[in-house]
Amino acid sequence: MSEPDNSSTELSPRRRRLLFRAHHRGTKEADLMIGTFVANNIAAFTEAELDELEGVLDLLDVDLTEWLTGRSPIPAEVMTPMLARMKEECSRPGAGVPEAARRA
Repeated sequence: MSEPDNSSTELSPRRRRLLFRAHHRGTKEADLMIGTFVANNIAAFTEAELDELEGVLDLLDVDLTEWLTGRSPIPAEVMTPMLARMKEECSRPGAGVPEAARRA
């Protein structure tokens, strides 16, 4: 997974805010998983997907980490297409690990 090609200065203020929130979760594991997912997809998200992303980012780090790593199932009451998509991408081997670190 390479670093996204889009510069944060080319993104709308809303997208830049969401990208910042995704990379500054509070735990390094969540920063890497969620931040990488958002960085790779933020430019292409529709307004409805941005709304869903905001909802996901409002969830607790500890819960998101458990769900995204597959340690715990995602409860039906919080499951959204965005969270399912995030889980799918984050469950891939090496998800969230920068390319340079994977080669080292």
